[in-house]
Amino acid sequence: MSVGIRHDDLRKRNRAMVISAIRRAGQASRTGIAATTGLSHSTISAISADLIAEGILAEAKNGETNALKRGRPQVAIGLDPEAATVVTIVLLFNFLMVSVVDFAGRTIVEQRKKLSTFDLSADDLVGECIATVRSQLARRGQFGRPVRRIVLAVQGTTDADHHTLLWSPITPSEGIDFGGRLESAFGAPVTVENDCNMIAMALRWRDPERYRNDFIAILLSHGIGMGLVLKGDLFTGTQSSGGEFGHMVHRPDGALCRCGRRGCVEAYAGNYAIWRKARGASEDEAPVSDIGAADMAALAAAARDHDGPEREAYRRAGEALGYGLGSLFALIDPAPVAMVGIGAGAFDLIEPALRTAIALTAGGQHSKAISFATDSDEIPLIALGCAMRALTFIDQEVLAAGSAAMARGRDVG
Repeated sequence: MSVGIRHDDLRKRNRAMVISAIRRAGQASRTGIAATTGLSHSTISAISADLIAEGILAEAKNGETNALKRGRPQVAIGLDPEAATVVTIVLLFNFLMVSVVDFAGRTIVEQRKKLSTFDLSADDLVGECIATVRSQLARRGQFGRPVRRIVLAVQGTTDADHHTLLWSPITPSEGIDFGGRLESAFGAPVTVENDCNMIAMALRWRDPERYRNDFIAILLSHGIGMGLVLKGDLFTGTQSSGGEFGHMVHRPDGALCRCGRRGCVEAYAGNYAIWRKARGASEDEAPVSDIGAADMAALAAAARDHDGPEREAYRRAGEALGYGLGSLFALIDPAPVAMVGIGAGAFDLIEPALRTAIALTAGGQHSKAISFATDSDEIPLIALGCAMRALTFIDQEVLAAGSAAMARGRDVG
């Protein structure tokens, strides 16, 4: 018995495929879209005509064409920047960034600010986000673009419904309903995401050849985080955003972690842990709340210059990361790894001990095949991941459905 596909479902799927192909390419000819999607030329022509009429797509301006092929020049089609707007919020330890992004993925306005996240109440923390979004929406000008979605990335664990911050090292408050508060303030759907998951999403968009079906993004910063993609999907828990690699136990009853527990991977590999060890402080010493980039750079320089406590601190960090990754690889098999964040700038100091530790685990049977890439600035990746999370949702769930779904969207700000 065969099950037919409803016409409306088929139409939505085909529209989503066309929008996705153009978003990935930036601009594409109708022939190029057909080659990417496998849809017929007549179907592409009909869908693109509808999407152009609806203001979702636009033909290239100033007579731009695809002149690489022989024969009649092909007019390229791109996303119409004015079709929609999304807002992205990046909330990290003592840091807030809000961006307003157009439908083509370009940032219209953006603000970065320092704030003492741990000293703010839950209401004040949410209030800072709302006030900053309002100020940026006021700055964007009269573009007439409706805000279709808001995505907030935050350090810590979020719920499986992508609405609530369950726990975070940046605040003593728990169970903060960012989603509900932001939706009430702006009338647009809100998604609350773990920051490392957004890094993973950004890596796949930026380098789809390396980061495709199975890969790992490890954040090496004040804390240690992970975004894990398996079989093309972000790994999340049944109740939370999952992926708390930094709080896996490396040594039971070991060094004090800023989560309040002991022996976590982060308690050996986070910036504060490397700093604590390099200074010869006790493992029971409370983690330093904030260490400047210049201080960490000086520490790494000293470790490269001579053998001493600084080098030993980085060796110990590599060991903790290596045993953690080796245990993970014993479950999922080796996969490409991206080391992201300020700590990635010192990966040369971490890698030898990391690889040695991996090789000592069951997951290290194929350790020589494991490849690492580094990026020392996580902020652009988190912001890109948020933007693509928001835009692809709009592509697939709103614009692909056609005028009825679009009519349900409301202008915000």
